[in-house]
Amino acid sequence: MNASAAPPTRRESGAHPAPEDLQVIQDKIKACIQCGTCTASCPNEFAMDLTPRRLWRMVLMGETEDIFSSQTFTLCSACYSCTLRCPRGLPLTEAMHDLKQMAYRGRIGRYKPSTAFYGHFMDTIRRHGRIRETEFISRYFMTMTLSKPMLPLSYTGLGLRLLRKGKMAIEYPFAAPGKRSLEKIFQKAESMEASE
Repeated sequence: MNASAAPPTRRESGAHPAPEDLQVIQDKIKACIQCGTCTASCPNEFAMDLTPRRLWRMVLMGETEDIFSSQTFTLCSACYSCTLRCPRGLPLTEAMHDLKQMAYRGRIGRYKPSTAFYGHFMDTIRRHGRIRETEFISRYFMTMTLSKPMLPLSYTGLGLRLLRKGKMAIEYPFAAPGKRSLEKIFQKAESMEASE
């Protein structure tokens, strides 16, 4: 996780970050010439509601409500095509990551499913050093069940197929951290990011 993106100043859950929270990202992309190379390079642009070029213009203008009402930054697959092809050499993939982090820290309701999925995935890796499917998906479903009570049932068929093929083990879903816990590595990374 990149700690360079400032957490939102508004603390209520679901609030869009304030325009001043975009300052770190604006500093990264202020040399953008709006050429559109990022949009032309993006393999996911067809699915985005805003083109990457338009998103960067909104970031420069501080239009937080429009930015965080969009799904553009959530569809970034971090392929680095935009960063590699940018004629100004801007860290566009890193800036997309920073927008994702702002949405995650701001607990914006629209992004709850993806942030819950990401958060529980990383917590499971941190605790066990690998993905434990049963624990991960149980935690995710517990988070999502209040808003979507039928969600776990929609995955029953897939779960049974994975079990039958031996692709998923039946484990106690909330086991204590294993011997391969990555807690120390995560703590070191967090302290290094905090000191930047």
